[in-house]
Amino acid sequence: MTDAAAPPSDDPSAESASARHTTDSLMARLAELDIPVTTVAHPPVFTVEEAKSLRGILPGGHSKNLFLRNKKGVQWLLVCEEDRAVDLKAFSERIGSGRLSFGSPERLMTALGVIPGAVTPFALINDTAGAVQPVLDAGLMAHDVLNFHPLNNSMTTAIGRDGLLRFIEACGHTPQIVDLDVP
Repeated sequence: MTDAAAPPSDDPSAESASARHTTDSLMARLAELDIPVTTVAHPPVFTVEEAKSLRGILPGGHSKNLFLRNKKGVQWLLVCEEDRAVDLKAFSERIGSGRLSFGSPERLMTALGVIPGAVTPFALINDTAGAVQPVLDAGLMAHDVLNFHPLNNSMTTAIGRDGLLRFIEACGHTPQIVDLDVP
C-alpha cells in the first residue's frame, strides 16, 4: 500500500512546517556556505539568566531574541545583547511597525520552527516564506563573535559577525541593523 501525496497548499506556513531544519541540517548548511562555527552542549536553558549560569565561559556577544508581531500580523525577530532592556514602544516607533507584542509559541513554531527558549537568528533557515523581518542590535553586532542556540536550547553556537550576516542573507532575508540606544 502506498501513501497518497498530500495536495499542494497555498498556505506558506504549511510548506515551512514540513521542511523544518534540525541542528544537524543547520550545521550542514553553515558548512555548505563555508561559515565556520563552534558549538558547545549544555543543559537546556529557557532564560538569559539560566544561560549565563550554565553555558560556562564562551567568548563573544550573547543575545536575547524576541519574536514580535503587530496587530496586522507582521512579524519581527529582534536579536539584541542579552542584558539590553528593550522598550517595545520605542522600538516599534523606531522601525515604524505600530504597536508590537510578543508572538505566541504557536506562531513562533509556525514562523521559525522553534520553541520559546530556543529563539535564534539561525531559525530564519525555517522561514522560507520570508514572513519574519530580522532586526539586529548594533551593540551586539559590535562583537566579532556572536553566540546563539542552533535551533535548540541545549547548545550554543559561536559564529563570526560577518558569517551571521552571510547566513541570514543566504536564508533570503535582509537584516536591519538598528542602534537601540538612539531614539
